[in-house]
Amino acid sequence: MNLISFEEITEKTLYIAFEIVNSNQAYNQLEHGKERRTLEDVKEEFINDKTKSQFIKLDDTYIGIMDYLLMNETDQCPWLGLMMIHGDYQGFGFGTQAYLRFEKEMLEKGLSVIRIGVLKENYNARRFWELIGFEYFKTALSKNSIEVDCFEKKLMK
Repeated sequence: MNLISFEEITEKTLYIAFEIVNSNQAYNQLEHGKERRTLEDVKEEFINDKTKSQFIKLDDTYIGIMDYLLMNETDQCPWLGLMMIHGDYQGFGFGTQAYLRFEKEMLEKGLSVIRIGVLKENYNARRFWELIGFEYFKTALSKNSIEVDCFEKKLMK
């Protein structure tokens, strides 16, 4: 049986995150205006004190990354800032499995809601999040001044 687990992204494993990020060129183009990101870009995004950055693993294989805030100072809610599956592993249900594992962990921490932002033009992501129960609540601007649709999901025990 395939088991989804999470592992912290470190300086030592950053090259793996770099590969996963650059396997998603269409997303990079939407979010950053270029198909490929530099190692320095990836380091800045995932090695910091503000967010928790983790690999998504399928057994011993690194298949994705996620980056989240347990508590956003603006609205006092947890935000899943990014969940990305390596291009080679998309379409097999691993994103759903990873999210459900993440949701279970958030429930165990006593959280009752998770919020996400989806790039307005990222139609596949929007469909994915809506299918697993997220509901739209507003449109905002990202730190890159890109329109983002904000969604939330109320968690049930």
